[in-house]
Amino acid sequence: MSLLHRIEHPRDALAWEGDMPTLGRYTAGIAGEKFFRAIQEHGQFLGTVCPICEIVYVPPRLYCEQCFEHLDEWIEISPIGWVHTFTLVHLDLDGNPLPEPLPLAFIQLDGADGGLVHFLDEIDPEQIFVGMPVEAVFKDPAERKGSILDIAYFRPV
Repeated sequence: MSLLHRIEHPRDALAWEGDMPTLGRYTAGIAGEKFFRAIQEHGQFLGTVCPICEIVYVPPRLYCEQCFEHLDEWIEISPIGWVHTFTLVHLDLDGNPLPEPLPLAFIQLDGADGGLVHFLDEIDPEQIFVGMPVEAVFKDPAERKGSILDIAYFRPV
């Protein structure tokens, strides 16, 4: 079967059994690498600022999505923010029930026009509310690997 195989009807769809070979790699990109390196090495958040629109991007970008201006001004962003929205996760990534629900929230970071999706902890899930102030809790520096999971969780301030 070639990649150009055309399916005329859904019953003609073919399945690929086993592992699928890939030749590429996904990277975080230039802005993402700098963002994750700041978390890993310094336990801090960085954002980029558009000089025209004055938007502060977190996670950072290299170009403004509004005006396409190149973004080369980097600023430190507060580890404090607030819960913009949240949910309780009841299943793991394989669809298995969790022992107890995990609170997951979109955190709007102070001083930024964006934010991060991450877990909440050190709070009873029934006490979480939209607008609740929270702060990032970073893993111990020796445990950090340069990923979003270098943030252990966010907790109430």
